[in-house]
Parts: sequence; C-alpha cells; structure tokens
Amino acid sequence: MQTTATQRQAYREEEVLYLALELSNASWKLGSGVRHGSKVREQTIRSGDLVSLHREIARAKQRFGLSATARVVSCYEAGRDGFWLDRHLQEAGIENLIVDPASVKVPRRRRRAKTDRLDVRTLLGELIRFSRGERNVWSVVRVPSVQEEDQRQLHRELEVLKRERIRHTNRMTSLLITQGVRVKISRRFLAELSEVRLWDHSSLSAGLVARLEREYARWEVTCQQIQVLEKLRREQLREPATASEKVASRLYRLRGIGENYAWLAAMEAFGWRRFQNRRQVGAMAGLTPTPFASGDLQRDQGIGKDGNRRLRAATVEIAWGWLRFQPDSQLSHWFRQRYGPGSSRSRRVGIVALARKLLIALWRYLETGVPPAGAVLKI
Repeated sequence: MQTTATQRQAYREEEVLYLALELSNASWKLGSGVRHGSKVREQTIRSGDLVSLHREIARAKQRFGLSATARVVSCYEAGRDGFWLDRHLQEAGIENLIVDPASVKVPRRRRRAKTDRLDVRTLLGELIRFSRGERNVWSVVRVPSVQEEDQRQLHRELEVLKRERIRHTNRMTSLLITQGVRVKISRRFLAELSEVRLWDHSSLSAGLVARLEREYARWEVTCQQIQVLEKLRREQLREPATASEKVASRLYRLRGIGENYAWLAAMEAFGWRRFQNRRQVGAMAGLTPTPFASGDLQRDQGIGKDGNRRLRAATVEIAWGWLRFQPDSQLSHWFRQRYGPGSSRSRRVGIVALARKLLIALWRYLETGVPPAGAVLKI
C-alpha cells in the first residue's frame, strides 16, 4: 500500500494539474486532479471570479504536492460564456480546451443522474484521458481569434433584425385582421391606415390606431437598421480588407451565390477554419449521414445536424438556387439524373445530398481557385 509521501512523490514526477470547470450563471464548479484514481478536489466559486479561480489553482497544486510552476491543463464545455475565459486562461499560461458538449459521453440509462458535481468529475476524467493520448474521447472546439469572432456579428445581427421585422409585420397584420381589414405593410402604411374603413364604414378605433402607429415605428427602425447593415456588407464585399472578406468576395463571384450566403459561409466557416478533407467539411455543417447498424438491423437515421445550423440551413436553401442559376453544372446534372424522375419527397431528400456536395465543391473552389465543374461566374 502506497503511503501519502509515496503518492506525493508520484504527483511531483507528473507535474501536471488537470482542471475541469462546470460553468453556470451563478457559480463555477471546479474539479482538479493529477491522474486517474486520485482523489478529486472540488471547489465552488462565484461566476466570473478570476481571482478566486487562480487562488484555487494554487491551492490545488499545494494539495497534490505540485510545484508552483507545474503545468496546468484545463477544460470547459462550450456554451454561454463563449471564448473570453479561454483567452484569459491561455494568457495566464494555462493550456485550455473548449469541448463540444454533445461529444461528451453520457450513460445510456433511461434516467441518468445529472448534477454539476457529476458533470465536473466526468469532464476531469475525460480531460486526463485526452491529455494522455486518447483522441477519440471528445471533440474540441476551434477557438476563433478576437477579429474572427467580431466579424460574425454583422450577419448574426442581420438575422435577428429580420426576425424582428417579421414579428412586427405579423403583429400589425394580425391586429388588422381581427377587424376584418387587410392592408399590406409598406412605407405607405400610415397613409393607407387613415383611409381604412370597417365593415360598417366606420373608422378604426383610436386605441388600435395608436398601437399600430407605435408598432409601425418599431418596424421602420428595424428596416432602417437592416438597410444600414446590408449597405455596409455590400461595401465590404466590393472592397474586401480582411482574409474572411476576401473569401466572401470570391464566393460571391459564383452565379447563384448571393451576398447573404457568401458572407455567412465565409464568416462562419471558410474564412477562418481549416479543413483537411471533405468529411470535415460535411461534419462542420451537420450534413453527414448517421447510420445505425446492429446485427441484422440496418437503418439510416438521416443527417447528423450536429454542426453549424446557420450554415446548414443556408446551404440547403442555396442548393435550390444552384439548380436554377447553374443548370449546366455537374452537380445540377447529377441531381436531375438521380432525383429528377422521382417524387417531390425524393427531391427534398436529394436536395440535402446536393447541399453537402455543393458545400464541398465550394471549399475546393476556395482552396484551388477552380470553380465547380460546369459552373460559371458572374459577368
């Protein structure tokens, strides 16, 4: 049986402190250890308290008999806290990993116990395994630089604003329909509103008119902000300055690729990520198949949908446009030969396959500079 002194000597030889963080809005759960089988040190600190975080790291080193300069390897799951903590830890000399939560293995029981204490212990154990060379333990998130992360704000804000515009439009339309009135929401809405008459030729009530005017004011502000952002994006596509903007400009040169998709594909994926093969490209967008085979049972579960949902949805949408604007391309010929004679359902299934092929073709176009076979550029 090993004595405490013998264990501490082994810890000193290791000289690595492993730290797992379970982050929440109110508090952070810390779990630290040095190897499998060693006792886990658990502490809870206030959320965002970096002073307490470094104090607990120093105490953990003392607890496991490590020197003050011992190497620290940490991890936490990707989520609401984003990447700022990773940048701070890296700046402090701590090797940190951000883990995809969906890739962390969990028990397959019908009901599994879940607490912050259990989660941090699971993360710590997987971190030690990963650091010892078991690369299939989980998936590690690629952390963008501050500039790369900042460039994603424009199209994501546009996405939010367009949803807000739809909500305002639907609300005004619904309020009018309750009175039996149908008016198109446009720049002339207020002028047309004053001329609206109900079924008995009376005017709209004063309270409803006031509410519609306030709702229209919010709709108008939203439209103005959308116009400003779209103009800014158009200017940056015309005169690209950063590497991501240059990627977006190259994508926009292809017929069938508009401003929205070119910008989104560059800022979410191709402008800052590096892919080794086509499988990584498909997996990044969640467009890879998910087979299920056990004994005699074989079933296709469809695409994984575990990648970038924005890029996946936009690529499927742009695949329909590709058939229209690039009819002579090799991808369009492939789709018509395989899914053209089929039903509308088979075409909807086939468009997802086309979207994956198109995404890979765009990646190769950006890597080699050669457009997809049969595709043409804008004049």
